[in-house]
Amino acid sequence: MQYHVYILASQKEGTLYIGVTNDLLRRVYEHKNNFIKGFTEKYRVHDLVYFEATDSIGSAIAREKQLKKWNRQWKIRLIVKSNPEWKDLYADLG
Repeated sequence: MQYHVYILASQKEGTLYIGVTNDLLRRVYEHKNNFIKGFTEKYRVHDLVYFEATDSIGSAIAREKQLKKWNRQWKIRLIVKSNPEWKDLYADLG
């Protein structure tokens, strides 16, 4: 099974959310449609701007925790490195 660590954004360089899942397509769909109450719904954080995959849930959770501890500029640089236009990557998943 594959696990994903992902970053959602409200807009370019906007509010960020970091999560982990075993079904990226489903999870982002849930965020986009506000099925998940809380932070992403409140701040309209719906664009998938970054993700990475691993075969280990332990690695995914460790990476999620690591990214959450990073300062904002490091997170922005990580996103820009692979997605300079902050394109919503969700459409490319299906």
